[in-house]
Amino acid sequence: MCFSATANFVTAGVTGIVGIVSLSRANERWEWPLAAAPLLFALQQSIEGLLWLTIPLAPDGSISAGLTLLFLFFAEAFWPVYAPIAVLLIEPNDRRRRLMFVCLAVGAGVSAYLLQGILSRSHGAAILDGHIVYLTEYRHSNAIGLAYLAAAGFPFLLSSQRTVVALGAIVLVGSTVAYVFYWEAFVSVWCFFAAAASTAVLCHFELSRRQRLKLASA
Repeated sequence: MCFSATANFVTAGVTGIVGIVSLSRANERWEWPLAAAPLLFALQQSIEGLLWLTIPLAPDGSISAGLTLLFLFFAEAFWPVYAPIAVLLIEPNDRRRRLMFVCLAVGAGVSAYLLQGILSRSHGAAILDGHIVYLTEYRHSNAIGLAYLAAAGFPFLLSSQRTVVALGAIVLVGSTVAYVFYWEAFVSVWCFFAAAASTAVLCHFELSRRQRLKLASA
């Protein structure tokens, strides 16, 4: 995350393994997006790990610039859409699904807004006081921040499945901690917490698998 390349790569390795095992536990195709979330977080953490290695060598180089844009795409534009879709696909309750569709609509709007900013404005990344800080020409409003959290976190809390709710709670607590204590490196720290929380995805699919086996043997 924002502390060292080692932390990023270790997190990437753990979440990557979690993602592979989660996919092996998924029973239906519509479960694949949620099961694959740890793998995507692993990719994102690997990108930031590479930034730790490239920034000291060429902070303004094309490789650092490309990695920065790729990380920001995942952090700002990808998850507000992917997260609600992944939870929607596994939710059986119609009323909860309707509320999740609202979160998805919010996420799509936030994603489009942030993606436009990523593509149209200059960005950079720097190592500052032991953190990776992402530098931009603008600062997002509180309304955009709240809309982002509503899209990326609330669908989990709306779920009828306890393990999914627990995942959402961890993500929201992590985002609060990142906002309060690591504001300058918020994007980096929030994504680390989310990656760590994605290990709860494995718990969800393992419990689902055991329940299926129990019902089959009954």
